[in-house]
Amino acid sequence: MPHPDFVGLVNTLQATAEAALGDLNAATASAARDGLLDERRARQTAERSLKLLTMLAEKTRGNLDFTEAELLSDAITSLHARLQAPGAQG
Repeated sequence: MPHPDFVGLVNTLQATAEAALGDLNAATASAARDGLLDERRARQTAERSLKLLTMLAEKTRGNLDFTEAELLSDAITSLHARLQAPGAQG
């Protein structure tokens, strides 16, 4: 069974990156679309969250249950794809 604090940590880091990229909610997406967010800073925030998730995966390898490992892997994959997508901020 996944540890709730671990799930919360992964979800928080992913949500931070998504919000910085304008993906989390309509207000943030609208602000990004209208040029009201500093794109460079937003991308740095998203990249920092991705680096933290990647480090977490490296440091916990072999110590997570299947659900935790899958959650972490999915978050990393999703953010990596978002940052590499054509038209991504940066």
